[in-house]
Amino acid sequence: MEKKVLVPVAQGIEEMEAITIIDVLRRAGADVVAASVDDIDIKAARGIQFKADALIKDCMEQAFDLIVLPGGIPGAENLKKSEDLAFLLKNQAVQKKLYGAICASPAVVLHSLGLVTPGAVTCHPGFAGQIEGGTVQDKNVVIDGCCITSKGAGTALEFSLELVRLLFDEKTVDDVKGGLAL
Repeated sequence: MEKKVLVPVAQGIEEMEAITIIDVLRRAGADVVAASVDDIDIKAARGIQFKADALIKDCMEQAFDLIVLPGGIPGAENLKKSEDLAFLLKNQAVQKKLYGAICASPAVVLHSLGLVTPGAVTCHPGFAGQIEGGTVQDKNVVIDGCCITSKGAGTALEFSLELVRLLFDEKTVDDVKGGLAL
């Protein structure tokens, strides 16, 4: 069964995280929609430019097996400004469906919406102090119920492969790793 994934993006998003998540999940066979909260044309944190597949406002009536946020600054802050994204994330949590974030986004976006506390979480070390009442763990990837978080660009591949494992199975992870020559 095909899995549908939403990867919200915004101006200033961390490109390594966004592209790694999108690429790995597509290699696994997921139907990934990279949806921008602001403009189809994205200029990422390090100046790389790419086009989103859609605008988040056009995804409001769709159901997703996973919503996963890249981080970066000011990207995470721009994601946080989106009321549409906040609605989708809260709805995902209420339905007990998978959602996740990497780098600054667990603190800046998920924590601000009450979606990581109380509970185990990780994020970029520079943002760990912003998560009050949660159990911030010094791990690359943390899974707590339906919430999956990761530290940052250096853990993007590990995080993405864990998302594949949760959506699919170990064989799919092995197939993706084989295609990446890991």
